[in-house]
This record gives sequence, C-alpha cells and structure tokens, in this order.
Amino acid sequence: MGEIALPNGIGNGNSINGVNGQSQSLNGYRKSCWYEEEIEEDLRWCFALNSILHTGASQYQDIALLDTKPFGKALVIDGKLQSAETDEFIYHECLVHPALLYHPSPKNVFIMGGGEGSTARELLRHKTIDKVVMCDIDEEVVNFCKSYLVVNKEAFRDTRLEVIINDARAELEARDDESYDVIVGDLADPIDGGPCYKLYTKSFYEFIVKPKLQQGGIFVTQAGPAGIFSHTEVFSCIYNTLRQVFKYVVPYSAHIPSYADIWGWVMASDSPLDLSAEELDLRMRQRIKGENRYLDGKTFSSASTLSKTVRKSLDNETHVYTEEAARFIHGHGKHA
Repeated sequence: MGEIALPNGIGNGNSINGVNGQSQSLNGYRKSCWYEEEIEEDLRWCFALNSILHTGASQYQDIALLDTKPFGKALVIDGKLQSAETDEFIYHECLVHPALLYHPSPKNVFIMGGGEGSTARELLRHKTIDKVVMCDIDEEVVNFCKSYLVVNKEAFRDTRLEVIINDARAELEARDDESYDVIVGDLADPIDGGPCYKLYTKSFYEFIVKPKLQQGGIFVTQAGPAGIFSHTEVFSCIYNTLRQVFKYVVPYSAHIPSYADIWGWVMASDSPLDLSAEELDLRMRQRIKGENRYLDGKTFSSASTLSKTVRKSLDNETHVYTEEAARFIHGHGKHA
C-alpha cells in the first residue's frame, strides 16, 4: 500500500501501486513530495522524494521507481519497497553469501524471482560459479530493472546468467535433467493477492525444491519481517515449514534501514550447516571477487543469533505454511 503525497499535503491523483488517496500533513504544508507505505494498519512509514522516475504495471504487479532523499533509487512493487540503492547490499549479501559459503563448491544456482538482478550480481562474484538460472514470472519487472538499475547491468550481461520468464515452480518441474547446488528464493513477500505465496508452502519445498538439489545442496529464501513484533507474520512459520522438510535449518536476520524493520532469511539443507566465523572469512577471501560491504564471519554469527523473544517464538511455532493455511504480511497484491 504505497501512496505519493505532493506539497501542501495533496495526493497526486494517480494510483501508485494500487492505492489512491490524499495525505494530510499535521502543519498543513509539506516542502517535499513524499512516499508513504502502510507497514501495519496503524503504522505508516514515509520518506521524502526527489522525483518519481517511473511507474508502470504488468499483468501481475504494479511497479514504481522512486528517487528518494534518504535511500536513493527505490524499487516499489505492489506498494511494498523491494530494495533501495543505499542499503540493498545488506539484503542481497545476506541472502546469497551464507548458502554459497556453506556449500563446499557451488557451481550452478537457480534463483526463484530475483528480477531486479542484484541476487544474480552477488552470486556471480563467486569464482566457483559456472551457471546461474534466474527465473522470474514478470517480464515487465525484469525489463524495467535492466533499463533503470545501472548497478546490475554487468550481471545481466554476464554469459553465465540465463534469464527465464516463467513461474518458478513450472520451470523447476520442466527441468527434468537439471539439479542445483543452491536454490535461492528471492521472491516477493507473501501478500494476499500477490503472485508468490504458493512458493512458500511445505508441498513446494518438499516435492519441487528439495528433489532439485544435488547431494549436499542448500536452499535459502528471504522470509519476510523478523522483528520482535513482526516475525510472527510469516518468518516463524516459514522457518517451521522448512523444519518439516530439511534436516538442518538456520534462521537469521539483519536490520534493513529502508524496510523500517529487521528482515529474515532461512537456510536449509540435509547436510550440516556448521562453519565458524573464521572459516567463513577464509572462504570469502578464497572464493569471492571483491570485498563484501556488510557480511563477514562475525556478522553472520551475530545474524544467526536471534533475540530471546524471537528464538522462543520460533521454537514454539507449530503453523505449517500451505496453500489452504497461508499467512501473509500486511498489504494486498494486484489481484486481491
């Protein structure tokens, strides 16, 4: 649920990400154009804009690219900020590098979603990688990001990257003769009416994802907000769902400033996920081109040490994510 408010508190009259309305300021005057996102029913997060660079819509989602004052260029889909220029490296380093570092020698990777290109960019920094398949359902989003997100242009041109426009489930099912060292879930959040919630279910993990992993393979997915109050939306049940399918499951989280919350990821495998901070650092030096801006061994040790509140909640979670018993974060997709 995103809304653009112009100076003097007057909405711009256009529907941005499916929301149309007016926004009033407390003092009756705003010096800037503002973007406002509804985090919860009684909580909104807003920041000033330099400009609205582009808005559009596909058959699946509404899309906007905003030039924000605090976070630079920001990609917004279905009224939810997906990534921002100044801090997207935190999200993408956390999503990609732990799984690839825990794997002894990852060569081929399948990305579910990832149309922005940043996940592919981080994967392709690994020297062992021979092939990355990026499968996103929305060609409009992929083309949009190719055109507007300069930081990922080299990744899209890399010959090791294969870009497929398809539903990730259908694509994995169709690739009978292929399996992967790592599968990455860089999907949009599960929201009511969104295109992705079925790819967070136990049946999908058990019958589609796991059989496509090679021996020792690792699956990792973004898992939504993971703060003290927000982790019960989807993070805890995604974690519990993966516990029903894989032998070893590691939840971890980090603060993403532009998300206005702690964010969560879950890594899962049938092989042990147990490396020291020193071993992670050594593998980073040996395998990754360039230096991470956020993630190192100690940072991951901290990220995977959850607070007492969240830890107890995850231990006690009993909900299993299914199509019939789905959980959603706050918001509505285009087809809700």
